[in-house]
Amino acid sequence: MSGKKQTLLREASHQIMAGGSAGLVEICLMHPLDVVKTRFQIQRGRSDPNSYKSLGDCFRTIFRNEGMLGFYKGILPPILAETPKRAVKFFTFEQYKKLLSFTPLSSGLALSVAGLGSGLTEAIVVNPFEVVKVSLQANRDAFTVQPSTFAQARYIISANGFGLKGLNKGLTSTLGRHGVFNMIYFGFYFNVKDMIPASQDPTWEFLRKFAIGLASGTISSCVNIPFDVAKSRIQGPQPVPGEIKYRSCFQTMALVYREEGYLALYKGLIPKIMRLGPGGAVMLLVYEYTYGWLQKNW
Repeated sequence: MSGKKQTLLREASHQIMAGGSAGLVEICLMHPLDVVKTRFQIQRGRSDPNSYKSLGDCFRTIFRNEGMLGFYKGILPPILAETPKRAVKFFTFEQYKKLLSFTPLSSGLALSVAGLGSGLTEAIVVNPFEVVKVSLQANRDAFTVQPSTFAQARYIISANGFGLKGLNKGLTSTLGRHGVFNMIYFGFYFNVKDMIPASQDPTWEFLRKFAIGLASGTISSCVNIPFDVAKSRIQGPQPVPGEIKYRSCFQTMALVYREEGYLALYKGLIPKIMRLGPGGAVMLLVYEYTYGWLQKNW
Protein backbone atom coordinates (compact mmCIF):
# COMPACT_ATOMS: atom_id res chain seq x y z
CA MET A 1 0.00 0.00 0.00
CA SER A 2 2.81 2.40 0.92
CA GLY A 3 4.48 1.61 -2.43
CA LYS A 4 1.27 2.49 -4.28
CA LYS A 5 0.93 5.74 -2.33
CA GLN A 6 4.54 6.60 -3.13
CA THR A 7 3.92 5.98 -6.84
CA LEU A 8 0.80 8.20 -6.82
CA LEU A 9 2.66 10.94 -4.95
CA ARG A 10 5.56 10.75 -7.41
CA GLU A 11 3.19 10.96 -10.38
CA ALA A 12 1.32 13.90 -8.86
CA SER A 13 4.57 15.76 -8.13
CA HIS A 14 5.67 15.24 -11.75
CA GLN A 15 2.36 16.63 -13.05
CA ILE A 16 2.54 19.64 -10.73
CA MET A 17 6.17 20.43 -11.57
CA ALA A 18 5.64 20.02 -15.31
CA GLY A 19 2.49 22.14 -15.22
CA GLY A 20 4.20 24.88 -13.23
CA SER A 21 7.15 24.92 -15.65
CA ALA A 22 4.78 25.17 -18.62
CA GLY A 23 3.01 28.17 -17.11
CA LEU A 24 6.18 30.03 -16.20
CA VAL A 25 7.69 29.67 -19.68
CA GLU A 26 4.44 30.76 -21.37
CA ILE A 27 3.89 33.86 -19.23
CA CYS A 28 7.47 35.11 -19.63
CA LEU A 29 7.25 34.80 -23.43
CA MET A 30 3.71 36.08 -24.03
CA HIS A 31 2.83 38.65 -21.33
CA PRO A 32 3.21 41.80 -23.52
CA LEU A 33 0.35 40.55 -25.71
CA ASP A 34 -1.80 40.09 -22.62
CA VAL A 35 -1.26 43.76 -21.71
CA VAL A 36 -2.31 44.83 -25.23
CA LYS A 37 -5.35 42.54 -25.14
CA THR A 38 -6.53 43.99 -21.81
CA ARG A 39 -6.11 47.58 -23.06
CA PHE A 40 -8.37 46.85 -26.04
CA GLN A 41 -10.96 45.09 -23.90
CA ILE A 42 -11.37 47.90 -21.36
CA GLN A 43 -11.71 50.73 -23.89
CA ARG A 44 -15.32 51.63 -24.66
CA GLY A 45 -15.28 52.31 -28.41
CA ARG A 46 -14.30 55.40 -30.39
CA SER A 47 -15.95 57.72 -27.87
CA ASP A 48 -13.24 56.73 -25.37
CA PRO A 49 -10.66 59.56 -25.47
CA ASN A 50 -7.86 57.07 -24.80
CA SER A 51 -8.96 54.70 -27.55
CA TYR A 52 -6.22 52.97 -29.56
CA LYS A 53 -6.67 53.17 -33.33
CA SER A 54 -5.11 49.81 -34.16
CA LEU A 55 -2.91 47.03 -32.83
CA GLY A 56 0.19 48.83 -34.08
CA ASP A 57 -0.98 52.11 -32.52
CA CYS A 58 -1.42 50.36 -29.18
CA PHE A 59 2.11 48.92 -29.27
CA ARG A 60 3.61 52.29 -30.31
CA THR A 61 1.65 54.29 -27.72
CA ILE A 62 2.54 51.99 -24.83
CA PHE A 63 6.20 51.99 -25.85
CA ARG A 64 6.29 55.80 -26.30
CA ASN A 65 4.41 56.73 -23.12
CA GLU A 66 5.28 53.90 -20.74
CA GLY A 67 8.54 52.47 -22.06
CA MET A 68 9.49 48.86 -22.73
CA LEU A 69 8.58 47.91 -19.18
CA GLY A 70 5.01 49.05 -19.89
CA PHE A 71 4.51 45.78 -21.75
CA TYR A 72 5.29 43.92 -18.52
CA LYS A 73 2.79 45.73 -16.30
CA GLY A 74 0.97 43.32 -14.07
CA ILE A 75 3.43 40.48 -14.75
CA LEU A 76 4.17 39.71 -11.09
CA PRO A 77 0.62 38.50 -10.24
CA PRO A 78 0.61 35.97 -13.10
CA ILE A 79 4.16 34.89 -12.28
CA LEU A 80 3.13 34.36 -8.66
CA ALA A 81 -0.03 32.63 -9.84
CA GLU A 82 1.31 30.84 -12.89
CA THR A 83 3.10 27.97 -11.18
CA PRO A 84 0.12 27.03 -8.97
CA LYS A 85 -2.35 27.96 -11.74
CA ARG A 86 -0.85 25.75 -14.45
CA ALA A 87 0.03 23.10 -11.90
CA VAL A 88 -3.66 23.04 -10.92
CA LYS A 89 -4.69 23.10 -14.60
CA PHE A 90 -2.67 20.05 -15.66
CA PHE A 91 -2.83 18.14 -12.37
CA THR A 92 -6.62 18.42 -12.03
CA PHE A 93 -7.07 17.59 -15.72
CA GLU A 94 -5.18 14.34 -15.18
CA GLN A 95 -7.22 13.56 -12.04
CA TYR A 96 -10.60 14.35 -13.63
CA LYS A 97 -9.59 12.29 -16.67
CA LYS A 98 -8.82 9.36 -14.37
CA LEU A 99 -12.15 9.68 -12.54
CA LEU A 100 -14.12 9.98 -15.77
CA SER A 101 -12.59 6.75 -17.07
CA PHE A 102 -14.98 4.98 -14.64
CA THR A 103 -18.05 6.60 -16.25
CA PRO A 104 -19.90 5.56 -19.44
CA LEU A 105 -18.67 8.70 -21.25
CA SER A 106 -16.73 8.12 -24.46
CA SER A 107 -13.01 8.80 -24.15
CA GLY A 108 -13.25 11.84 -26.45
CA LEU A 109 -16.07 13.45 -24.46
CA ALA A 110 -14.40 12.57 -21.15
CA LEU A 111 -11.33 14.58 -22.21
CA SER A 112 -13.48 17.67 -22.82
CA VAL A 113 -15.37 17.26 -19.52
CA ALA A 114 -12.07 16.79 -17.68
CA GLY A 115 -10.86 20.01 -19.33
CA LEU A 116 -14.00 21.84 -18.19
CA GLY A 117 -13.46 20.64 -14.61
CA SER A 118 -9.80 21.67 -14.64
CA GLY A 119 -10.73 25.11 -16.00
CA LEU A 120 -13.31 25.76 -13.28
CA THR A 121 -10.84 24.68 -10.60
CA GLU A 122 -8.08 26.81 -12.11
CA ALA A 123 -10.37 29.87 -12.24
CA ILE A 124 -11.01 29.77 -8.49
CA VAL A 125 -7.26 29.70 -7.80
CA VAL A 126 -6.31 32.45 -10.25
CA ASN A 127 -9.13 35.02 -9.99
CA PRO A 128 -7.64 37.17 -7.16
CA PHE A 129 -4.39 37.46 -9.13
CA GLU A 130 -6.39 38.42 -12.24
CA VAL A 131 -8.12 41.25 -10.37
CA VAL A 132 -4.75 42.75 -9.37
CA LYS A 133 -3.22 42.13 -12.81
CA VAL A 134 -6.04 43.82 -14.76
CA SER A 135 -6.07 46.85 -12.45
CA LEU A 136 -2.32 47.26 -13.02
CA GLN A 137 -2.57 46.71 -16.78
CA ALA A 138 -5.30 49.37 -17.04
CA ASN A 139 -2.96 51.95 -15.49
CA ARG A 140 -1.50 54.16 -18.26
CA ASP A 141 1.10 55.92 -16.12
CA ALA A 142 4.78 55.24 -16.68
CA PHE A 143 5.92 51.93 -15.23
CA THR A 144 8.17 53.67 -12.70
CA VAL A 145 5.37 55.69 -11.07
CA GLN A 146 2.56 53.14 -10.96
CA PRO A 147 1.82 51.31 -7.67
CA SER A 148 3.54 48.03 -6.96
CA THR A 149 1.70 44.73 -7.20
CA PHE A 150 1.47 44.38 -3.42
CA ALA A 151 0.41 48.02 -2.93
CA GLN A 152 -2.37 47.53 -5.50
CA ALA A 153 -3.51 44.31 -3.81
CA ARG A 154 -3.57 46.04 -0.41
CA TYR A 155 -5.59 48.92 -1.89
CA ILE A 156 -8.18 46.55 -3.40
CA ILE A 157 -8.51 44.63 -0.13
CA SER A 158 -8.78 47.78 2.02
CA ALA A 159 -11.36 49.34 -0.32
CA ASN A 160 -13.54 46.32 -1.06
CA GLY A 161 -12.30 43.29 0.88
CA PHE A 162 -11.77 39.74 -0.35
CA GLY A 163 -15.29 39.10 -1.68
CA LEU A 164 -17.04 39.48 -5.02
CA LYS A 165 -16.67 43.27 -4.89
CA GLY A 166 -12.98 43.13 -4.06
CA LEU A 167 -10.25 40.56 -4.62
CA ASN A 168 -12.70 38.04 -6.13
CA LYS A 169 -14.51 40.49 -8.41
CA GLY A 170 -15.52 38.98 -11.75
CA LEU A 171 -15.32 35.37 -10.52
CA THR A 172 -18.24 34.17 -12.68
CA SER A 173 -16.61 35.59 -15.82
CA THR A 174 -13.31 33.96 -14.89
CA LEU A 175 -15.07 30.63 -14.36
CA GLY A 176 -16.65 30.96 -17.81
CA ARG A 177 -13.39 32.01 -19.43
CA HIS A 178 -11.28 29.18 -18.01
CA GLY A 179 -13.99 26.51 -18.12
CA VAL A 180 -14.78 27.05 -21.81
CA PHE A 181 -11.13 27.49 -22.78
CA ASN A 182 -9.88 24.33 -21.08
CA MET A 183 -12.84 22.25 -22.26
CA ILE A 184 -11.94 22.98 -25.91
CA TYR A 185 -8.17 23.22 -25.35
CA PHE A 186 -7.70 19.78 -23.84
CA GLY A 187 -10.56 18.11 -25.71
CA PHE A 188 -9.35 19.28 -29.12
CA TYR A 189 -5.63 18.69 -28.48
CA PHE A 190 -5.78 15.15 -27.16
CA ASN A 191 -8.55 13.97 -29.50
CA VAL A 192 -6.84 15.34 -32.63
CA LYS A 193 -3.40 14.17 -31.47
CA ASP A 194 -4.75 10.62 -31.22
CA MET A 195 -6.23 10.87 -34.73
CA ILE A 196 -3.01 12.03 -36.45
CA PRO A 197 -0.28 9.37 -36.49
CA ALA A 198 2.88 10.13 -34.54
CA SER A 199 6.16 10.57 -36.40
CA GLN A 200 9.33 8.66 -35.60
CA ASP A 201 11.36 11.76 -36.47
CA PRO A 202 11.70 13.95 -33.31
CA THR A 203 11.56 17.22 -35.30
CA TRP A 204 8.40 16.26 -37.19
CA GLU A 205 6.84 14.93 -33.99
CA PHE A 206 7.57 18.27 -32.27
CA LEU A 207 6.03 20.17 -35.20
CA ARG A 208 2.98 17.85 -35.21
CA LYS A 209 2.30 18.53 -31.55
CA PHE A 210 3.03 22.26 -31.91
CA ALA A 211 0.58 22.59 -34.84
CA ILE A 212 -2.20 20.80 -32.93
CA GLY A 213 -1.47 22.88 -29.81
CA LEU A 214 -1.53 26.07 -31.90
CA ALA A 215 -4.92 25.17 -33.38
CA SER A 216 -6.20 24.18 -29.95
CA GLY A 217 -5.18 27.48 -28.33
CA THR A 218 -6.52 29.53 -31.25
CA ILE A 219 -9.96 27.87 -31.37
CA SER A 220 -10.33 28.04 -27.58
CA SER A 221 -9.46 31.75 -27.61
CA CYS A 222 -12.06 32.51 -30.29
CA VAL A 223 -14.84 30.75 -28.40
CA ASN A 224 -14.19 32.04 -24.87
CA ILE A 225 -13.34 35.69 -25.57
CA PRO A 226 -16.80 37.16 -24.67
CA PHE A 227 -16.19 35.89 -21.11
CA ASP A 228 -12.73 37.48 -21.23
CA VAL A 229 -14.14 40.86 -22.33
CA ALA A 230 -16.75 40.71 -19.54
CA LYS A 231 -14.02 39.85 -17.01
CA SER A 232 -11.84 42.77 -18.10
CA ARG A 233 -14.76 45.23 -17.93
CA ILE A 234 -15.79 44.04 -14.45
CA GLN A 235 -12.25 43.91 -13.04
CA GLY A 236 -10.98 47.04 -14.82
CA PRO A 237 -11.83 50.68 -14.03
CA GLN A 238 -15.52 51.60 -14.37
CA PRO A 239 -16.42 54.35 -16.91
CA VAL A 240 -17.64 56.73 -14.17
CA PRO A 241 -15.62 56.65 -10.92
CA GLY A 242 -17.80 55.65 -8.00
CA GLU A 243 -20.53 54.12 -10.20
CA ILE A 244 -20.63 50.37 -10.90
CA LYS A 245 -21.73 49.87 -14.51
CA TYR A 246 -20.41 46.37 -15.16
CA ARG A 247 -21.71 44.12 -12.37
CA SER A 248 -21.97 40.50 -13.49
CA CYS A 249 -20.86 38.30 -16.36
CA PHE A 250 -23.98 38.07 -18.51
CA GLN A 251 -25.24 41.56 -17.56
CA THR A 252 -21.90 42.93 -18.83
CA MET A 253 -22.08 40.91 -22.06
CA ALA A 254 -25.62 42.14 -22.72
CA LEU A 255 -24.65 45.75 -21.96
CA VAL A 256 -21.56 45.67 -24.20
CA TYR A 257 -23.62 44.12 -27.00
CA ARG A 258 -26.41 46.69 -26.65
CA GLU A 259 -24.15 49.75 -26.45
CA GLU A 260 -21.24 48.78 -28.69
CA GLY A 261 -22.45 45.97 -30.92
CA TYR A 262 -21.65 42.28 -31.33
CA LEU A 263 -18.03 42.79 -32.37
CA ALA A 264 -17.25 44.55 -29.08
CA LEU A 265 -17.53 41.13 -27.40
CA TYR A 266 -14.48 40.14 -29.47
CA LYS A 267 -12.26 43.08 -28.54
CA GLY A 268 -8.65 42.07 -28.04
CA LEU A 269 -9.13 38.89 -30.09
CA ILE A 270 -6.06 39.38 -32.29
CA PRO A 271 -3.55 39.89 -29.43
CA LYS A 272 -5.32 37.10 -27.50
CA ILE A 273 -4.82 34.69 -30.43
CA MET A 274 -1.26 35.94 -30.90
CA ARG A 275 -0.64 35.07 -27.28
CA LEU A 276 -2.70 31.94 -26.61
CA GLY A 277 -2.31 30.32 -30.04
CA PRO A 278 1.46 29.81 -29.81
CA GLY A 279 1.32 30.16 -26.00
CA GLY A 280 -1.14 27.27 -25.79
CA ALA A 281 1.17 25.15 -27.94
CA VAL A 282 4.19 26.12 -25.80
CA MET A 283 2.37 25.13 -22.60
CA LEU A 284 1.35 21.70 -23.87
CA LEU A 285 4.78 20.95 -25.28
CA VAL A 286 6.67 22.16 -22.19
CA TYR A 287 4.28 20.11 -20.04
CA GLU A 288 4.63 16.92 -22.11
CA TYR A 289 8.41 17.08 -22.51
CA THR A 290 9.05 18.11 -18.89
CA TYR A 291 6.70 15.41 -17.60
CA GLY A 292 8.40 12.82 -19.82
CA TRP A 293 11.85 13.91 -18.62
CA LEU A 294 10.78 13.76 -14.95
CA GLN A 295 9.31 10.28 -15.44
CA LYS A 296 12.61 9.04 -16.82
CA ASN A 297 15.05 10.88 -14.57
CA TRP A 298 13.37 11.48 -11.23
